[in-house]
Amino acid sequence: MGGKRTKRRLSIAMLCGVAACMQDEAPKAAAPVIERPSPDDATPSGITYLCEGRKQVSVVYARNRASLTHEGKTWRLEYQQTPTGFRYFDARREWAGTDALAALRDVNQRTPLAFNCRPIAKA
Repeated sequence: MGGKRTKRRLSIAMLCGVAACMQDEAPKAAAPVIERPSPDDATPSGITYLCEGRKQVSVVYARNRASLTHEGKTWRLEYQQTPTGFRYFDARREWAGTDALAALRDVNQRTPLAFNCRPIAKA
Protein backbone atom coordinates (compact mmCIF):
# COMPACT_ATOMS: atom_id res chain seq x y z
CA MET A 1 0.00 0.00 0.00
CA GLY A 2 2.82 2.40 0.77
CA GLY A 3 4.22 1.84 -2.73
CA LYS A 4 1.09 3.18 -4.45
CA ARG A 5 1.06 6.30 -2.28
CA THR A 6 4.72 6.96 -2.95
CA LYS A 7 4.19 6.60 -6.71
CA ARG A 8 1.19 8.95 -6.55
CA ARG A 9 3.18 11.53 -4.57
CA LEU A 10 6.05 11.30 -7.05
CA SER A 11 3.64 11.71 -9.98
CA ILE A 12 2.06 14.77 -8.39
CA ALA A 13 5.49 16.22 -7.59
CA MET A 14 6.64 15.64 -11.19
CA LEU A 15 3.52 17.32 -12.59
CA CYS A 16 4.04 20.31 -10.31
CA GLY A 17 7.68 20.51 -11.41
CA VAL A 18 6.72 20.41 -15.10
CA ALA A 19 4.04 23.07 -14.54
CA ALA A 20 6.57 25.28 -12.75
CA CYS A 21 9.03 24.95 -15.65
CA MET A 22 6.33 25.81 -18.15
CA GLN A 23 5.40 28.94 -16.22
CA ASP A 24 9.01 30.12 -16.22
CA GLU A 25 9.14 30.05 -20.02
CA ALA A 26 8.41 33.47 -21.46
CA PRO A 27 5.91 33.51 -24.31
CA LYS A 28 7.56 33.99 -27.69
CA ALA A 29 7.08 37.49 -28.98
CA ALA A 30 5.75 37.97 -32.49
CA ALA A 31 8.27 39.21 -35.01
CA PRO A 32 8.14 43.00 -35.26
CA VAL A 33 6.28 44.31 -38.28
CA ILE A 34 8.32 46.49 -40.61
CA GLU A 35 5.99 49.27 -41.67
CA ARG A 36 5.91 50.63 -45.19
CA PRO A 37 6.55 54.34 -45.55
CA SER A 38 3.67 56.68 -46.28
CA PRO A 39 2.76 56.44 -50.01
CA ASP A 40 3.58 60.11 -50.62
CA ASP A 41 6.96 59.98 -48.83
CA ALA A 42 9.60 61.25 -51.27
CA THR A 43 12.52 59.43 -49.61
CA PRO A 44 13.04 55.96 -51.12
CA SER A 45 12.67 53.20 -48.55
CA GLY A 46 13.31 49.52 -49.27
CA ILE A 47 11.87 46.40 -47.64
CA THR A 48 12.72 42.76 -48.37
CA TYR A 49 9.91 40.21 -48.06
CA LEU A 50 10.14 36.43 -47.68
CA CYS A 51 7.23 34.57 -49.27
CA GLU A 52 5.80 31.05 -49.42
CA GLY A 53 8.23 28.62 -51.04
CA ARG A 54 11.21 30.73 -49.86
CA LYS A 55 10.59 33.23 -52.67
CA GLN A 56 11.93 36.72 -52.10
CA VAL A 57 10.45 40.06 -53.13
CA SER A 58 12.36 43.34 -52.75
CA VAL A 59 10.41 46.59 -52.86
CA VAL A 60 11.55 50.21 -52.85
CA TYR A 61 8.71 52.59 -51.99
CA ALA A 62 8.77 56.32 -52.91
CA ARG A 63 6.32 58.98 -54.13
CA ASN A 64 3.21 56.82 -54.67
CA ARG A 65 5.22 54.16 -56.48
CA ALA A 66 6.83 50.85 -55.70
CA SER A 67 9.78 49.46 -57.61
CA LEU A 68 9.38 45.72 -57.07
CA THR A 69 11.94 43.01 -57.89
CA HIS A 70 11.05 39.30 -58.00
CA GLU A 71 12.96 36.43 -59.65
CA GLY A 72 15.29 38.80 -61.49
CA LYS A 73 12.53 40.99 -62.94
CA THR A 74 11.71 44.52 -61.81
CA TRP A 75 8.41 46.35 -62.23
CA ARG A 76 7.36 49.88 -61.37
CA LEU A 77 3.90 49.89 -59.81
CA GLU A 78 1.58 52.82 -58.99
CA TYR A 79 -0.12 53.28 -55.62
CA GLN A 80 -3.91 53.08 -55.32
CA GLN A 81 -5.58 54.05 -52.07
CA THR A 82 -7.57 51.29 -50.35
CA PRO A 83 -9.77 51.30 -47.23
CA THR A 84 -7.38 48.87 -45.52
CA GLY A 85 -3.85 47.83 -46.34
CA PHE A 86 -2.15 48.87 -49.57
CA ARG A 87 -2.26 48.23 -53.32
CA TYR A 88 0.33 49.00 -56.00
CA PHE A 89 -0.37 47.93 -59.58
CA ASP A 90 0.31 48.26 -63.29
CA ALA A 91 -1.49 46.74 -66.29
CA ARG A 92 -0.24 43.21 -65.46
CA ARG A 93 0.79 42.99 -61.80
CA GLU A 94 -0.57 43.80 -58.37
CA TRP A 95 1.30 44.05 -55.05
CA ALA A 96 -1.27 44.22 -52.26
CA GLY A 97 -1.71 43.43 -48.59
CA THR A 98 -0.99 44.87 -45.16
CA ASP A 99 2.25 45.79 -43.40
CA ALA A 100 2.41 42.23 -42.03
CA LEU A 101 1.38 40.16 -45.08
CA ALA A 102 1.35 40.78 -48.85
CA ALA A 103 1.04 39.03 -52.22
CA LEU A 104 2.23 39.62 -55.78
CA ARG A 105 -0.27 38.60 -58.47
CA ASP A 106 -0.42 38.46 -62.24
CA VAL A 107 -3.65 40.40 -62.85
CA ASN A 108 -4.36 39.00 -66.33
CA GLN A 109 -3.83 35.34 -65.42
CA ARG A 110 -5.23 35.84 -61.90
CA THR A 111 -2.42 33.80 -60.43
CA PRO A 112 -0.12 34.53 -57.50
CA LEU A 113 3.54 35.00 -58.34
CA ALA A 114 4.47 35.24 -54.65
CA PHE A 115 2.14 34.96 -51.67
CA ASN A 116 2.20 34.97 -47.87
CA CYS A 117 5.00 37.54 -48.12
CA ARG A 118 6.22 38.83 -44.78
CA PRO A 119 8.69 41.69 -44.32
CA ILE A 120 12.02 40.44 -43.03
CA ALA A 121 14.39 43.39 -43.36
CA LYS A 122 14.75 47.01 -44.34
CA ALA A 123 16.85 47.27 -47.47
